[in-house]
Amino acid sequence: MEQEHTSTARSREHVIGDALDWTARWSLRWLLIALGALLVGYIIKLLWVILLPVLLALILTTVLQPPVRVLESKVRLAPALATAVVLLAAIAVIVGFVMGIAPQVVDQSGEIASDASKALQSMQDWMQRSSLNVNKDQIDHLIQEAQSRVTSHAGSIASGVAVGLGAVTSGVITLVITLVLTFFFLKDGRRFMPWLAGFSGRHAGHHLAAVGERAWSTLGGFIRTQALVSLIDAVFIGAALLIVGVPLAIPLAILTFFGGFVPIVGAFVVGALAVLVALVSNGWTSALVILAVILVVQQLEGNVLSPWLQAKSMNLHAAVVLASVTVGSSAFGVVGAFLAVPVVAVVAVALRYLNGLVEEAAGGGAATAQHAAGSREAQTAEALPHQDPDQDSGTPGAESQEE
Repeated sequence: MEQEHTSTARSREHVIGDALDWTARWSLRWLLIALGALLVGYIIKLLWVILLPVLLALILTTVLQPPVRVLESKVRLAPALATAVVLLAAIAVIVGFVMGIAPQVVDQSGEIASDASKALQSMQDWMQRSSLNVNKDQIDHLIQEAQSRVTSHAGSIASGVAVGLGAVTSGVITLVITLVLTFFFLKDGRRFMPWLAGFSGRHAGHHLAAVGERAWSTLGGFIRTQALVSLIDAVFIGAALLIVGVPLAIPLAILTFFGGFVPIVGAFVVGALAVLVALVSNGWTSALVILAVILVVQQLEGNVLSPWLQAKSMNLHAAVVLASVTVGSSAFGVVGAFLAVPVVAVVAVALRYLNGLVEEAAGGGAATAQHAAGSREAQTAEALPHQDPDQDSGTPGAESQEE
């Protein structure tokens, strides 16, 4: 027995070697996965100009698809006509918002400009009366120096304006392409999943269709959640603006709603604009009150409301939501921050589906192994010679009967 145990026991060298071999193989696999992820990121960066309108069109389609289906099923409109009606209605609503707030902005812009001029004059008077020892000549000298700096950097400003115009032009082109793609997605999007299922084959097509349907539902949940968060921000900040008596309260509330769809930068820009309007119109006290309200609302949204709602609607942990927004904004800017959460949610849907397949395969493999073991036992029993049940398998009983 000791010799058998000694022959079957493995040496430390073999055990350590097997462990190192396993570690090396899995390290190489993870390295290849990381290289593949870097390659995918590089391809996405190269094709970002094409992918961006596609992603935006998919998000718009999740919003506009329900009314299109209602028009098709209830009103019996053709898909193209129903899509055109809903898309034109959405554009009309946005244009109506802009046209609705434009007169108020024009009417109160003169008042705000006059308040700004008065605020600057009062600041100059305060600086002259304070203990800072600043007189009118020094203030005029600072103003002239600022003007000379602006004049000397006219070329840089002009180039910056040119870059800004180029960005605006690119944004308009992206918007047009997005609207065109949205029209085709709404009109013919229902044919994509059946085509993909048929093209990929019976087994792979079934899985791709299942993952696609779950991802589509997740995108719809993201848009509804983001709209709810933006609406809450707009209500609270707009109420504070109305209570304090800040001009352009309604337009600023509407801008807050639309700015909520652009994480981080949208809230910062609209909040700074609201504080500036309160400062030049109502003074420091109102500006500080509005600033405090905006900071509280943004902290509530960024750390509690948005992560909780998005985690609930998309089945993502709040830490994953925050980390995805951080990574997306650092890699692709504002658009990356906006698209990070739905992209991560879709990836999570695919991973959960794969995990379900792995668990099913693991459970099925165990059941198959057990079934195979049972089959081998049955085959072994059939291969043995048949004996009479009355006879004992041992020979001593037979020998005693003969005696």
